[in-house]
Amino acid sequence: MSWRSSGYRRRSSGYRRRSERPGRSVSGGPSSPHCNTGGSTQSSHRLLAYSDALISIIATVMILPVAHTKIGDNEELKESVQVLLSTKICIYLMTFLIVTVAWAAHVRLFQVIVRIDDCLALLNLACMMLITFLPYTFSLMATFPENHLGILLFCGCVMVIGLMQAVVVVYAFGRPHLLKEEIQSSEDQELYKHHILKVILKVPVMCFLASIFSFIFLQLSYVLLAIVTFLPYISQLLKWCEEELPDPGLLYQLSDPLSKERLEAFSDGVYAIVATLLILDICEDNVPDRETVRTLYNGSLVSALRGYGPEYLAYFGSFVTVGLLWFVHHSLFLHVAQTTRLMGLLNTFSLAFVGGLPLAYQLTHDFPPDSPNEREAVQFSCFIIFCAGLNQLGVWVAALCSQRDTLHPDVRYGGREHIFMLAKLALYPCVALGTFFLTCVLGKFSASIFHLMEIAVPLAFVALRLLVRAALAVLRQVFCPERPDGPGAVLEEEEALVT
Repeated sequence: MSWRSSGYRRRSSGYRRRSERPGRSVSGGPSSPHCNTGGSTQSSHRLLAYSDALISIIATVMILPVAHTKIGDNEELKESVQVLLSTKICIYLMTFLIVTVAWAAHVRLFQVIVRIDDCLALLNLACMMLITFLPYTFSLMATFPENHLGILLFCGCVMVIGLMQAVVVVYAFGRPHLLKEEIQSSEDQELYKHHILKVILKVPVMCFLASIFSFIFLQLSYVLLAIVTFLPYISQLLKWCEEELPDPGLLYQLSDPLSKERLEAFSDGVYAIVATLLILDICEDNVPDRETVRTLYNGSLVSALRGYGPEYLAYFGSFVTVGLLWFVHHSLFLHVAQTTRLMGLLNTFSLAFVGGLPLAYQLTHDFPPDSPNEREAVQFSCFIIFCAGLNQLGVWVAALCSQRDTLHPDVRYGGREHIFMLAKLALYPCVALGTFFLTCVLGKFSASIFHLMEIAVPLAFVALRLLVRAALAVLRQVFCPERPDGPGAVLEEEEALVT
């Protein structure tokens, strides 16, 4: 029986017990009136799913101002990338991670608040409205990094979001029927409320300090915002603003790692949105004008579309890369029982680099064939893919460090799927690194070759299990030649070799 199912039954039984008290009635369904609020209450699951989808979209579209940065053919990409890395890309990574911190806080908050009414739903929508405004503030920060107005707007939005979440906490604790059953029955609700408020208000306080320092020393403001990303981990180490609760078992700790299911849902959203952004660029940039087709191509649409061949190839190669990175992510979390904070952090870094793939797509078809900029664009794309895959591999390594709690037995050290999972996770980092070195060695390495290699990678995934089994068979013949043959013996020998 799952934790959620048992928790639901406890909440339901709690509502029935409270409904038997004189002078008090509790809703029997999501649309029944509640006498304390004069409205209706319902489960918070749909609100949480809607908020997850919206936040994942906002975090991903942060890359658009970076991806749509135009670099002229007469400019050197290497110098332009250095400027991007020092401004737009760094700011993108920082704001992406801050948005994921806000998402994690939102998820944990609604692990305490299990039911909502109309007022609480409207308060959450106000928070979502401010979150959707963050990409505009990011655009200002990325375009004018030396101006304090962009960072003021960003910090102001984050502060108001934190204050709105604090209002949600105060409102919910003022109506205990919205809270988790264990907290409703506790005599220390005020202590729990103050504890949650302290956790929520840490980020607004840091953003307030960053906004102040933006008038004094702008670079320090960016440092403070970067610290916000790691604030949950710093707080856990320093036990900042943490007090001993009378019964910690009653409260699902806000400092605990997020559940595997929530990480999977948010990650799936990011991968899906990145894939969608790729086709949006095709629809926007690669549809010829009617007048151009009529005058230049004598009305032949086929002739007009032939010139967009490299863009189509770039799209299919980029989509295959996004899809296969999701496939690797899915395969990994299929074997994960529960997550740790380090696994969550590395997963967030991987998603941030996956969010940069639209930028890689734009760069690899923006420049003339066989130009230095084209080769450097391919190298930059390899760097993004390498970082995304390496952080996925890091999630698995972090899981292995506490494998009895985090992984299913098949992929632990010595498990039947251990080596195959390692090979699957290491494939993209190895391919990206190998392609990067090929661009340095070969005199001509076009973007078209790079995208054809991307499209061919699925063949490597198909052949991967056969290659791993063949390698294990060779090792078996070298180190265990006296072993008997047969399917049962093969499995035993594979397990012995990987131990």
